[in-house]
Amino acid sequence: MVLSDKQKQFVELAMAEGFTDTIDSKGIKELQQKHGNSLSVQWLQKSDVLRMSRGVYRLPTIAANGAVVMSESTTAPLTAEPAMIATKVDEKVTRIEPSLPASITNTEDVSFVPEIDPTFVPFGQFKDIYNIIKSNLFYTGFITGLSGNGKTFLVEQACAKAKRELFRVNITVETDEDDLLGHYVLIDGQTVWQDGPVIQAMDRGAILLLDEVDLASNKIMCLQPVLEGKGVYVKKINRFVKPKTGFNVIATANTKGKGSDDGRFIGTNILNEAFLERFAITIEQEYPTPATEKKILVGIMQSLGCLDDEFAQKLVDWADIIRKTFYDGGIDEIVATRRLVHIVNAFKIFGDRMKAIQLCVNRFDDETKQAFLDLYTKVDGDVVKPSEETSEGGEPQVDSDDRTPF
Repeated sequence: MVLSDKQKQFVELAMAEGFTDTIDSKGIKELQQKHGNSLSVQWLQKSDVLRMSRGVYRLPTIAANGAVVMSESTTAPLTAEPAMIATKVDEKVTRIEPSLPASITNTEDVSFVPEIDPTFVPFGQFKDIYNIIKSNLFYTGFITGLSGNGKTFLVEQACAKAKRELFRVNITVETDEDDLLGHYVLIDGQTVWQDGPVIQAMDRGAILLLDEVDLASNKIMCLQPVLEGKGVYVKKINRFVKPKTGFNVIATANTKGKGSDDGRFIGTNILNEAFLERFAITIEQEYPTPATEKKILVGIMQSLGCLDDEFAQKLVDWADIIRKTFYDGGIDEIVATRRLVHIVNAFKIFGDRMKAIQLCVNRFDDETKQAFLDLYTKVDGDVVKPSEETSEGGEPQVDSDDRTPF
């Protein structure tokens, strides 16, 4: 690595102020305040090699002969021992003691196998997902479907049944290589390396779940070799990681990675075709059938101690009508299985069918909300619409302009 005179000047000033191997953003500001804002720092902040984590940077060492070298702690590969840490000049470089949290030092004794949910009812493509996970083969899958239809839950429960470890990563547009592969963190003033979920899953031969992957930016392209079942080079610690037997990658998304044409899933992106092509199969997940959905709701009601078989049936019938109307283009919103589960939980809390439904459909715009409430009163004749007022004669007064798409 070759430094310019201004870059060497910055390193020398940093060392004179007591920094040896690393410097953080606060330290950089202190140097600028003391020596002027003209100090050259952008080269350090923009360097992929020298950037350890957000706001923390390695400092090259300038030898007595003027040559630039990297300290041992910045190039050593990651081993079973904790990483070397950077300290002030008057302190020795030490190693992290085993008393640090297990998430930083050692997770071998921690199980990442999900718990079996007694209320889970297998449906849709569960059997296929389970067979892939149970096989221990590297066979990537992309699961797509509307929100709230159990995509993530199916993967979790398939891993639970197969007794396979699962590392779930919730992808956002901000997710980058540091979040996925690993980064340096500061603990008690010491800098240590922490493997990201991708590396941990590869090291343990676990299942890696990329949840909501269609929210990702092009930064996720760092996973190309991972999606091929090959090893990945982690440049910050100079380590090449090969996946253990059993490692696999499954992604979930509301779209097929082509963006959301109708604007329903704002924030989803068009994923790189080369990235999508690395998924062996695409599974289209639908909502459960009415019969299966009723089993789901009844099971949850039983676990909560509020079993109401009739209410469960009414909810399923109500949601089925809404979904058919949605698929026919009559409405722009839909009631997901997850929304029905929310209603069941609200019913447990408040003990009132209509109140539970109203509170859980308040998230929709006023017109849609009212249409959904009106429909439910047609499905369940034992409830009264919240908007109805009682007249002097005791009869409910209903708006004469009561129009719904159902």
